[in-house]
Amino acid sequence: MKTSLLFGIHMHQPVDNFDWVIELGIKTCYEPFFEVMSRYPEFKFSVHCSGWLMERIEQLRPTLYEKIVMLAKKGSIEFFSAGYYEPILSVIPSRDRVAQIGRLNDSIAERFSQVPQGLWLTERVWESALIPDLNRAGINYTVMDDYHFQCAGFDKEVLDGYYMSEEGGVPMGLFPISQKLRYAIPFLNVDSAIRAIKSYNRENDSAAIIFDDAEKFGMWPGTHEWVYEKGWLEKFVQTVLADESIETRHYGEYFNSHHPRGIAYLPNVSYYEMGEWSLKADDALALEALKEEMGLERYEREGVKFLKGGTWKNFFVKYPESNRLHKRTIELSRAFHAGEGDFELPLHKAQTNDSLWHGVFGGLYLPNLRDNAYTYVIECENIRYGKKKALVSDTNELDGYPKYKSVSSKLIARFDAAHGGQLVELDIRDKCFNYQNTLTRRKEAYHKRLFEAPREKSAPIEEGIDTIHHASGSFDDSLRDAIIYDWYLKNSFIDHISDDSFNAESFRHCNFREYGDFANQPFESSMGKNSLTFERNGGVYSEGKANTKLTKNFSFGADTIDFSILLESEASGKFNYVMEHNLHFSDYDKLRINGISLEENGTLEGIQSVEIIDTVLKKKITFRTDRVFSAHYFQLQTLSQSEQGFDLSVQGLSIAFIFDFESSLNVVGTLEITRV
Repeated sequence: MKTSLLFGIHMHQPVDNFDWVIELGIKTCYEPFFEVMSRYPEFKFSVHCSGWLMERIEQLRPTLYEKIVMLAKKGSIEFFSAGYYEPILSVIPSRDRVAQIGRLNDSIAERFSQVPQGLWLTERVWESALIPDLNRAGINYTVMDDYHFQCAGFDKEVLDGYYMSEEGGVPMGLFPISQKLRYAIPFLNVDSAIRAIKSYNRENDSAAIIFDDAEKFGMWPGTHEWVYEKGWLEKFVQTVLADESIETRHYGEYFNSHHPRGIAYLPNVSYYEMGEWSLKADDALALEALKEEMGLERYEREGVKFLKGGTWKNFFVKYPESNRLHKRTIELSRAFHAGEGDFELPLHKAQTNDSLWHGVFGGLYLPNLRDNAYTYVIECENIRYGKKKALVSDTNELDGYPKYKSVSSKLIARFDAAHGGQLVELDIRDKCFNYQNTLTRRKEAYHKRLFEAPREKSAPIEEGIDTIHHASGSFDDSLRDAIIYDWYLKNSFIDHISDDSFNAESFRHCNFREYGDFANQPFESSMGKNSLTFERNGGVYSEGKANTKLTKNFSFGADTIDFSILLESEASGKFNYVMEHNLHFSDYDKLRINGISLEENGTLEGIQSVEIIDTVLKKKITFRTDRVFSAHYFQLQTLSQSEQGFDLSVQGLSIAFIFDFESSLNVVGTLEITRV
């Protein structure tokens, strides 16, 4: 019996990723991969490459680009489409889905003279509501994990061909990607990988289906040596071509010449690891414990159908910073389609998926990826508003509380009534940079590994290397000290009520005494012609609750935000009012604060202003008040998982302005951003 090998690779890098990362990908992965494949044009395979990455390959390595063109002309490659800038299709509006797929379709037709019939489903995030839009974009079939089918009750043994589904009568072919092959290719030795392919021979001409990240072939840790220096890929291709029981085919060829295995209706689901990552930390740990209790063999036989993680959109629940960025693109999509400006290109770039989630790779935890997304959000806003001045409100984030946006010729500032009437976005329009693009320190399930004894590695059953999901990584014991969790979001104009025990260390560790209920609670709000007012009737809790009212007023100039804080409390005794700000910068080594180079932490005494010089963007950020205060600051760091193990990254500069008060306090000040 003959097995059809449907072999596909997916190539993507985040939009505007560092040039050195693209060069590394080309050198270690893309170039050697296509160099090997160019020697065997009779090996048929499929390729999806995000539009932006193909642009960069053509610019940076024309010889590699020409190899890809040559393989397409010889009939080796079938190109798959997707959104041009690699969005998660289910989280962008319908019209943008069709437009982004159409943009990549047109590019493939122009570059490679092919009209794509298949679609790479970004991060394999499936919702059946996509089907009508895929059909409108000319797509006949797509690919997703066999796990998706198992979640719908299918057994692995029957997933050796494609299935048909529909939404509202609109049909779509669905190919299940084999987990067995994903973990075998290229990680097991060639003989084992070939046996895995041949295991798909339930009936004549069954399909062995794999479509996976190209970066596994050289860019993931340990794979370049294994795949190229030790010759895995070349031996694999040669062995497949020499084996008469295996025939390489394109997905379209198989789709058009074979009947479907049946029909399938799949739930909203992504690949297993993604569902686990989208859970809150404690839930992810509980899921892992349930799997261990069930046992691996029983889980793979029965439990996979019932034990599932969260949906991809749960990242918007887990990470408010992700939700905020996503809802900004939704707002801008509505504005674009309402005719408020011609900014479709930067809108599509802002919709890229990489900055919205976090798993093995950094994603949301990488400040440069969030910066890149905000660059295009702000570029859209610059086109949308031009030189107009505006103060508007919306409820796009779906929490029932308004968000307010002030637009001046130089700044865009957004405030959130649901989170303490705080500043949640501070955009410098001429630099397209968001100074408020910080990230809160929060618990992640993988932090548990830092407190566990290292597990002994079991002896390998077969020759090969670890996949990135199984690699243990390494870490320094000092990383444990970096695990700090915040109980409120790291925005700006955060209001704390503390006492004299508030110091630099308690601020950094987020374990200071908090007597107020203002830092993470909603405020009532109102909007004037050029002003915002936030008000909360809360309490100070020292000896029971003492009624306390906090009112914050903001008004806006071209490059200023004027503010006043009025605090009135029935509490007796002395307290500290702490106004916290968290600001994000592109390079913390090039900052100066009140005339000195920025340290990891520091204290300023007896001042009425804080001046931060950003030498990269050539901006001066000044906070001035009418009262003397002291300040503590530290560099806000997060500990995150990466393909190499664990990474510490600076997410912001946290500054606490401390004012003494008894029963009442009134602070008036200005936040000003000017050119250096």
